[in-house]
Amino acid sequence: MAVKNKWMSTAASIWIQCTSGSLYTFSFYSSALKSSQGYNQSTLDTVSVFKDIGGNFGVLSGLIYTATFRRRRGGPWVVLLIGAVQCFVGYFLMWLSVTGVIDRPPVPVMCVFMLLTAHGVTFLNTANVVTAVVNFTNHSGTIVGIMKGFLGLSGAILLQVYQTVFNAGPTPYILMLSLLPFLNTLLFMCSVRPFETNEVDEKKNLNGLSLISIIVAAYLFSIIIIEQAVTLTLPVRIVIFLVLVILLASPLYVVVKPRSTQNFEETDMTRLLNNVSSNQDLLERHDKNPLQAICTVNFWCLFLTTFTGMGTGLATVNNLAQVGESLGYTYFETSTLVSLWSIWNFMGRFGAGYVSDHFLHKKKWARPVFIAITLALMSVGHCVIASGMPGALYVGSVLVGVFYGSQWSLMPTIASEVFGVLHFGTIFNTITIAGPIGSYVMSVRVIGSIYDREAARGGTEYCTGTHCFRLSFLIMAVSTFVGFMIAMGLFIRTRRLYEQIVLRRDGRCS
Repeated sequence: MAVKNKWMSTAASIWIQCTSGSLYTFSFYSSALKSSQGYNQSTLDTVSVFKDIGGNFGVLSGLIYTATFRRRRGGPWVVLLIGAVQCFVGYFLMWLSVTGVIDRPPVPVMCVFMLLTAHGVTFLNTANVVTAVVNFTNHSGTIVGIMKGFLGLSGAILLQVYQTVFNAGPTPYILMLSLLPFLNTLLFMCSVRPFETNEVDEKKNLNGLSLISIIVAAYLFSIIIIEQAVTLTLPVRIVIFLVLVILLASPLYVVVKPRSTQNFEETDMTRLLNNVSSNQDLLERHDKNPLQAICTVNFWCLFLTTFTGMGTGLATVNNLAQVGESLGYTYFETSTLVSLWSIWNFMGRFGAGYVSDHFLHKKKWARPVFIAITLALMSVGHCVIASGMPGALYVGSVLVGVFYGSQWSLMPTIASEVFGVLHFGTIFNTITIAGPIGSYVMSVRVIGSIYDREAARGGTEYCTGTHCFRLSFLIMAVSTFVGFMIAMGLFIRTRRLYEQIVLRRDGRCS
């Protein structure tokens, strides 16, 4: 008999997340797009901006998620299926274009391909994250950190799969991206569902999943470092890949292990969200709908911090390979930077959720203070990259990657606590729109324009030297510092709200 509980749902979501981070590997296959389509840097950055728009404009996925449950027709699997189909179609058409099977599409059409595949990812992410928050409302920071953490690791996981199976340049990788996430989602989507449960050892089991995610991250980090030192043969790569598969399968232990005091009665979304006594920490406020949330100062504080944090982070990862090339890094070194970015991204996503949960419950720190701290440290990372010193790109990418990743777990968690979970999927996806807006400003109007101007001064299409990106990263450093000041304002505004959250949760746990 198949296991049906919220732990199986969580494991299935984790496995889908493990193949949903293809957008973070754009730098790996962007060279194939640039050479096959004859793009300059500004045009490539424009395509990447549509990736960011699609990957962050998830309002539709949130609306569909809520609607399917309210009408009791379907469930998270509907949202997951829609997302998987979009990912397949977008990447497959892109692969046909790069290989020349179809005529070279105009730039706007290629932007549509990228928009479609990226938009599909938001459906996968929304279904997994919202279901997880509904199932673990008392530990929302931790569970969002786990879900977003595995999404951050997925870039390195996908590259490991590709290097084991293909390892023949970036073009076949695009084909793999059209097939693997699609098939993986079809396999596990029916297991993702909300459950009404009451377990005394939830935190302990969540800590088990957290430990698994840390082990997977450490393993991937070790592999990437080893690849820097030696050339791995195919048999060694196969062994490494099989060990990775075993590690990724280990959440099954949490699924099947016996637990005390549990009730596996499945329920519909409306009942689940309105059941005060079982699965939600209602404060003395009503859940806000998207229009009500947009009319608050707190919403716009989150929107602006997302603009500065996610916008500059997306711009950095989109141009990481190009920055490396301008500084004289080899292709292997730049691909290593892209893979390591997934590790730093994971550390920020998981760490911010887990640490902010700890300080909220133990020290009663309002969660927005962690957005302020991480944005301040992101500003330092941008300054390090701008310095152009030897090794600065490695150090700077660590700082920016970790604290960019933290935005992805902090912002959704804060949105669920400030505005409630009834319309959580729609509200946090609305705030996330700030990311691609910031990415467009930073990637196209700042990085792309300054890069092309510096290249034109040298009389070539490509720019070489620290001056190519220095001013761009200094501008992004100023932007994230402004975000830091806005986050401090949000922290001051929400301190009393978070005191109520802690009191309510302490009362329920006593």
